[in-house]
Amino acid sequence: MPLQNRVTPFGDIVAIPQRGLFTGNRGIIHDPATRTLLSKRWATKTWLICSCDFKNMRRTPMSSRSWTELFFLDEATALAAGHRPCFLCRRDAAERFCIAWTGGNSSEVPTATTLDEALHCERLQGRRKRIHVLTLAFGQLPTGTMIAAGDTAFVIANGHAFRWTPDGYQVCNRLPFIDGLITPPSTVRALQSGYQPVLHPTIDCI
Repeated sequence: MPLQNRVTPFGDIVAIPQRGLFTGNRGIIHDPATRTLLSKRWATKTWLICSCDFKNMRRTPMSSRSWTELFFLDEATALAAGHRPCFLCRRDAAERFCIAWTGGNSSEVPTATTLDEALHCERLQGRRKRIHVLTLAFGQLPTGTMIAAGDTAFVIANGHAFRWTPDGYQVCNRLPFIDGLITPPSTVRALQSGYQPVLHPTIDCI
């Protein structure tokens, strides 16, 4: 049975077989004795997107009193949930994200703490994922942005919307009424300013 450590664009942590392209964490939120989640869904404001392959390190997920290994379909999914690139295992991506954040948000180059504080204000509404008002026209949304229609997430890629599923993306022939923006607005502005997230390869097959 799969562990409950796969993250959806809405930030929910679910138990599904699909693991995805990236790992990451929100601190220690599991019981290593049972390898199950605790009631809390984050233990720190530092929500990371990490590489699944870093210096040949191997970990058994949720087996020790260390950070809880979470998994994401792709980087767009992780960004939508409110995570950001790790400065340790994905330094190049993290630096590119900071540069794009600076341009998109008209700010000084942020520290990791600055990013974490800003994203924490945007990622949650109480204990649930915050859905933001969509202030951009559909055609202005940059690639990698996630939007919500009910409980369904769609990613924008080159001006087109694709439905998110645990297995990858599917063609969207007709986009339903959009409820709002899943990806935090400051991250969307970083995407507008040139940050290019890694998308699941199913996008290339559509």
